[in-house]
Amino acid sequence: MPKLSIQDLTDEQLKGKKVLVRCDLNVPLDGKTITDDTRIRRSIPTVAFLKSKGAIVTVCSHLGRPKDGPEDKFSLAPCAERMGKILEQTVTLAPDCIGDEVAKIVGDASEGDVIMLENTRFYKEETKNDPEFTKKLAAPFEMFVNDAFGTAHRAHASTEGVTKFLSPSVSGFLLAKELEYLDGAVQSGKTPMAAIVGGSKVSSKITVLDALLDKCDKIIIGGGMVFTFLKAKGHGVGTSLVEDDFVETAKGVIEKAERLGKILHLPSDIVVANKFSADAETKIVPADAIPDGWMGLDNGPDATAEHKELLSDCKTVIMNGPMGVFEFEKFNKGTFGIVTILADITDGGAITIIGGGDSVAACEQSGMAGRMSHISTGGGASLELLEGKVLPGVAALADK
Repeated sequence: MPKLSIQDLTDEQLKGKKVLVRCDLNVPLDGKTITDDTRIRRSIPTVAFLKSKGAIVTVCSHLGRPKDGPEDKFSLAPCAERMGKILEQTVTLAPDCIGDEVAKIVGDASEGDVIMLENTRFYKEETKNDPEFTKKLAAPFEMFVNDAFGTAHRAHASTEGVTKFLSPSVSGFLLAKELEYLDGAVQSGKTPMAAIVGGSKVSSKITVLDALLDKCDKIIIGGGMVFTFLKAKGHGVGTSLVEDDFVETAKGVIEKAERLGKILHLPSDIVVANKFSADAETKIVPADAIPDGWMGLDNGPDATAEHKELLSDCKTVIMNGPMGVFEFEKFNKGTFGIVTILADITDGGAITIIGGGDSVAACEQSGMAGRMSHISTGGGASLELLEGKVLPGVAALADK
């Protein structure tokens, strides 16, 4: 069921309203310095839109994993300062996320003002979705906007609980775009459809692999997962990463692909190294002939050529996970190669969706991010959506 978004609301519904906006401001910090403000920048369109309609905007978020109450290193103060610079106005940081002082700050604010609540995870009740805490969090506000896709798969007080007290509860621009692309791809993506599933572990991707086999025409396996699949096919893998507990699972995936008539592609050649290091000795070998004492760390050039051929006619492609250890320059060609292929087919009209932190980082590093149809902001949330799971933070919003 499509969800209401802020674009569905009238000016009268927003003017003068005290709006609580859940953003994902869980940014990386070096002390008090934000090292990457992407998440803050992505929250700006929603905040700016509400401001322009005369709403009183209060942003809430978590940051890090505080253990026992408030910790200065997890304060949202740097986020309030950065958001203020981008908006070119003061963003007032409330000293707490609940209580009389917060209520007074919100109550005294004028139309177009922006306030930021202190870290919601300073309270354990946030992640427990405690009803009493949730009621206090929602108390100063009249309506709720969820724009935090990265935490939409969690039923927390600030993502799901507050919707029971605030109406309407709607999506912001960022969340609406994620649903449009990810949910749209799963439910009604144009075919042929392909999924590129990489990363180190089969265990973390097995449920999504299983779900994608039902939806996609082609699945490309990459990254450390490859070696569990190669072992499942009876090949030696040297000292490469293998999850022995999942070899039988990998066999099941291979058999399911054959049964459904789907293409499940493993690389034909591998870049192997004599150690896990940026300065390792390397060579390219056939995937079924990895020598003893060597470990696979990237796809070879033949595999990249095969990926180009496989993806050339695809209309929808979802990528989650890199093809190799792209953090080391010697082992980035497989990942950057496939990212370049995706950029090219996007230029040709295909829909390309990138999910998961490492895939996004690879797109950014290769300079191709701007050429993709959609870069997802949520790793875990995007995986669960691709699996066909219902996200609590989405389900709780008002239906169109």
